[in-house]
Amino acid sequence: MPNRTKEPFIRIIKRDSMPFAKRVLVRVLAILASLLVSAVFIFIITRSNPADVYRSLVDGAVGTGRRTWNTLRDTSILLATALAIPPAFKMRFWNIGAEGQILVGGIATAAIMRYWGNSVHPLVMFAAMVIVSVLAGLVWGIIPAFFKAHWNTNETLFTLMMNYIAIQLTAFFSIVWEAKKGSGTIGTINQKTQAGWISTGFLPDIFGKFNYSINVIIILALTIAMFIYLTYTKHGYEISVVGQSENTARYAGIHVKTVILRTMALSGAICGFTGFLLVSGSSHTISTNTAGGRGFTAIIVSWLAKFNPFIMILISFFLVFMGNGATQIASEFQLNESASEVITGIILFFILGSEFFINFKPVFRRNGKESAA
Repeated sequence: MPNRTKEPFIRIIKRDSMPFAKRVLVRVLAILASLLVSAVFIFIITRSNPADVYRSLVDGAVGTGRRTWNTLRDTSILLATALAIPPAFKMRFWNIGAEGQILVGGIATAAIMRYWGNSVHPLVMFAAMVIVSVLAGLVWGIIPAFFKAHWNTNETLFTLMMNYIAIQLTAFFSIVWEAKKGSGTIGTINQKTQAGWISTGFLPDIFGKFNYSINVIIILALTIAMFIYLTYTKHGYEISVVGQSENTARYAGIHVKTVILRTMALSGAICGFTGFLLVSGSSHTISTNTAGGRGFTAIIVSWLAKFNPFIMILISFFLVFMGNGATQIASEFQLNESASEVITGIILFFILGSEFFINFKPVFRRNGKESAA
């Protein structure tokens, strides 16, 4: 009996490749489409001219010197978090725990600022803050790596659950260190003395009286170091081999367990250091919202950049630019915070959607034959 099974009307297949110019065009069109849809959304709820909306967006991100530095500061923090993702993900260790690793690094930094703020030399205190924040993040990263290496536990669930433990730890210390009894918040640490604060007046003749240049310089140096580490070192090569096949790595003489532990130690340490930058160089406090979802946004940044640290700079800046601009739109047009989150979500949806069409294509059935879109 003949087989009467028909091919589906549409199938999704993976593309062999797409020319670079076409990939760029698809992404640009996706961004333009997202801006158009966002403008329609704003017009529907505000009845305002879309041109005024986008003028407000640019003004919110880089309209003044302080806003520009705030955008660069937020970009550096997001980029720092994103840099922690490639080592683990290239090894196919799905580290979803960056949020928790940032928080424990922030807790460690806040502890040093509170207890040593007025009793030790600033250089000693900064050295201590860096060391304890890095160690805290490192330990938080090694715990799931140890269980994965020895008992093949699910690292996605493990690192995700570690986030919630870190959130509860942060909530605990927020009560222990609360500024006013019953408030449940720490408030600004060392507000009068600014002990433990990263200076915002570094080289004022070059960067201006108010700047976050130290944060930016540190993260740019870290970006270069990560590129070199992943591309030109033995460790980077071992990460790639383990990610492709653990059996092949073992056959090549690579100690897989060591690579897993070492790589997650690095990933966690970078996130812990990011916690230090957030507490010492930005918010000067610690709360359950300190990480602000950056651990998850960083995964998007890293994935869109194909784990290239230099491309991450552009993507991080774009997302922060749009996010800060969307916040200004919500404020200027008297919308609540959720409106800015909707705009950011629309933009991310189109960007991620463009990646789908870059990597896959629909194939339609037409009169018994297939036609690729």
